[in-house]
Amino acid sequence: MPDGDAPRSLRPDFRKGGGLVPAIAQDAGSGEVLMVAYMNEESYDLTLSTGEVHYWSRSRTEIWHKGATSGNIQKVREIRLDCDLDAVLVKIEQVGGAACHTGKRSCFHYRNAGGDLYDVLP
Repeated sequence: MPDGDAPRSLRPDFRKGGGLVPAIAQDAGSGEVLMVAYMNEESYDLTLSTGEVHYWSRSRTEIWHKGATSGNIQKVREIRLDCDLDAVLVKIEQVGGAACHTGKRSCFHYRNAGGDLYDVLP
């Protein structure tokens, strides 16, 4: 049994965010934050049942199976909830190399230096 409290059946509180919670995708090996998206209850349940990350696309208003089109799927290695149960951290194995829709490994490829933005990833 892992360290910490006894296991409990906790779920994100989707009501707080109007049915959505932020979901942070983090590389399970390196700890690098790759992207932030949103999950609704259905996408969270699909993520749990399939072992691959599903999000809610706010722009398309539909479930989004990450990598279904591009091949850049995200395999779940661990899921954590924050203390208020209103954010999800998904530790993943990024298959295909790119988490960002731009083709970059991480969506966080801009660095702000003195008000100027620099692209720091190839």
